[in-house]
Amino acid sequence: MRTRCLNRVNAWMSFCLTLAGLGGIGLSAEPYLSPAALVAESKGKTLYIAEATARQVAVFDTETGKVTATIGTPAEPTGLALTGDGALLYVTCGGPQGKICVMDTRTATLRRTLPAGHTPTAPVLSPDGKSLYVCNRFDNSVLAVNTEDGKEVAKVLALREPVAADITPDGKWLYVGNLLPHGSAIADSVACNISIIDAGKTAFDRDIPLPNGSTGLQDLIVSPDGRFVFASHILARYTVPTTQLERGWINTNAVTIIDARRKRLIETVLLDDVDYGAANPWALACTSDSKYLCVTHAGTHELSVIDLTALFEKIQSYRQSNAAHAPAADAYSAYSAGAETPSDIPNELSFLYGLRNRVKLSGKAPRALAIVGQTAYVAEYFTDSMTAVDMSDRPRFKTTSIALGPKQEITVRRKGEILFHDASICFQAWQSCSSCHPSGARADALNWDLLNDGLGNPKNTKSLLLAHKTPPAMITGIRESAEAAVRAGIRHIQFAVRPEEEAAAIDEYLKSLEPVPSPYLRNGKLSRSARRGRKLFEETGCAKCHEGPLFTDMRKHNVGTGEGLDQGRDFDTPTLIEVWRTSPYLYDGRAASMEELLTKYNPQDKHGVTSNLTEDQIRDLAAFVLSH
Repeated sequence: MRTRCLNRVNAWMSFCLTLAGLGGIGLSAEPYLSPAALVAESKGKTLYIAEATARQVAVFDTETGKVTATIGTPAEPTGLALTGDGALLYVTCGGPQGKICVMDTRTATLRRTLPAGHTPTAPVLSPDGKSLYVCNRFDNSVLAVNTEDGKEVAKVLALREPVAADITPDGKWLYVGNLLPHGSAIADSVACNISIIDAGKTAFDRDIPLPNGSTGLQDLIVSPDGRFVFASHILARYTVPTTQLERGWINTNAVTIIDARRKRLIETVLLDDVDYGAANPWALACTSDSKYLCVTHAGTHELSVIDLTALFEKIQSYRQSNAAHAPAADAYSAYSAGAETPSDIPNELSFLYGLRNRVKLSGKAPRALAIVGQTAYVAEYFTDSMTAVDMSDRPRFKTTSIALGPKQEITVRRKGEILFHDASICFQAWQSCSSCHPSGARADALNWDLLNDGLGNPKNTKSLLLAHKTPPAMITGIRESAEAAVRAGIRHIQFAVRPEEEAAAIDEYLKSLEPVPSPYLRNGKLSRSARRGRKLFEETGCAKCHEGPLFTDMRKHNVGTGEGLDQGRDFDTPTLIEVWRTSPYLYDGRAASMEELLTKYNPQDKHGVTSNLTEDQIRDLAAFVLSH
C-alpha cells in the first residue's frame, strides 16, 4: 500500500512540474485570442489588449480601429497596468511561478520580467507610479513592488482568491476584491469580502463583507473622483430550495457600492430586471466625470450604462421613505444581513428602472472594458472581438463590432466552454453554469438545496474538475455519471430543454479541464511538512478510500459526517486533486479548513484515525492533502 501511495504521489508531482515548466495553466492548443483585459493610454488613441489563450498583448489604434502590433508573453496574460505617460506597460502573467512583464510601449518590446506569486492578476499602479500592486490569486496575497528597482516591498494577505484591485486617486487606499467567500458554509452570513490595504504603510486595514450570498466577484474599481468603490458580483439566494428561476429565485446579479473615504458599504443594487436576468456581471468602468458607471454582463452579452447621479438620488429617497422600514417577512430578508447599512434594496429587481440602459453587444462574454471619452470599448472573450459603444447620444448607444483577428472554427470543446458560460440558454437568462461553478468550472463555496436528493438538506457546490473521470456524480452519488449530471443541470437548474449536442459539447469542455498545481508545493515538490504528512496519510487510513492516482475509490461511504436529514447517509468519496481550492469541506461545507475537517468534525475517527495526532501532525497531514 505504501509503495502504491508513493508511486501515485510521484506521478502527480511529475505532472505538476510539467505544468510549472510550461509556465502556465489551462493551456490551449486552439488558435483563439480570448481578450481578457483592456487598458487605454491617457489620450485614448491606443488600447492594449491582453489576449489570454494567444499569450500576447495586442496594440489597438482607436482612430483606425485596427490592431497595429502584438507582443508575446511568456504565459497567459491576466492583467494590464499602464504608466501615466504611457511609456511602460505592466503585464501580469499566470502560472504557479507568476511573472510581471514590463513592456516598452514605444518599441513594443519586453524590457524586463519581475517575479510574482501563484497566478498574479489585477496589477495596479500607484498615482505617482512608484509602486505596483499585484494580486497573487492562489497565494491569497497582494504583492507590492518598487517600480524603480523592481524589488518586492511587502506582501499583504487577502482573504480568498483576490482577483480585482484599484487604488484611490490620492494613493492612500488600495481596495482588493476577493472572488469567493471565506470560511464555513453554514455560518450566518456566507459572502466574499473586499479587503482594504493602507498603501502608505503597505499593511492590511480591514475587510468589508458583502451581503450574504455574495460570490463570484469579478471586478472592482474606484470612481475617478475617489468617492466610491464599485464591485461586480453574484448575489446568490442559496437559502431557498432551487424550485424555480422566476424573479431571481436562485441567483441575482449585483453591484455593491462602497464609500471610499469612510471605508464602509453603502448599498448593493441588483442589475437584473423583473423577468430578465443580467447574468454574470464582470467588468466595470466609470466615465471620467464619474457620472456614469458601465458594467458588462458576461452571461447575457450586454453592457449596462447606469446614471450614477440618479442612482444615488434614488437610494437616498428610498431610505428616507423607508426610515421606519421593518424587516421583510419573506425568505429574502436575510440577504441584507451582511451589509453595514441593511435595507431591502438588494431584493428590488426593478430598482434600476429608468436609471440605466442595457446595450446588446455584438460578441460573446464581455470580460474587459475601457472607456475613452464617450466610447466604451468592450472586449468579448469567446468571439475574439470588441464592441465600441458610442455613449454620446444616449439612449441610442450606437455599437460597432471590431474583429481582433481572423475568424476561427469553433471546436466542440470551445463550443462547450461557451455554452457553460452562456446564460442565454437559461430560462429568463438568470444564470449560466458558471454562476455556481465560476473560475473554470470550480465551486462557489455555497450550500445549495437541490432537489435531486430530497428537500431541506443543502449540499456544498462541488468543483467539476475530473467529474467525468470520477463517477458517480453529486455528493450523494445520485447521478451515475457526470454526463447524466450535465443533462440534469440543464433541465433542472437552467430550467431549459436544449439539443443533445450542446450537452455533449459541455462534456467535452469539462473533460478538458486541467488541475492547477497547488500553492502548497515548494518548487513543484512536497514541502518537508507534506512529506511527513504523506506517511500519516497511510497510517490514519485516509489512503483506503482516497486511493489511486485520483485519490478516490469512486465509492460511497458513511463516515459519520451526516447530520439532520442526511444523518447516517453514505457520501461519494471526492477526489483530493485540487482539494486546496475547494474549501469549505464536508458535504455541507461546515469545515472552514482542512485542519477543522481532521479534528473538530471527525470526533469518532470514522473519517480517518486522527484523534491521536498532535497539532503538528495534523498540520503535516493537512499539508500533504492540500498539496494535490
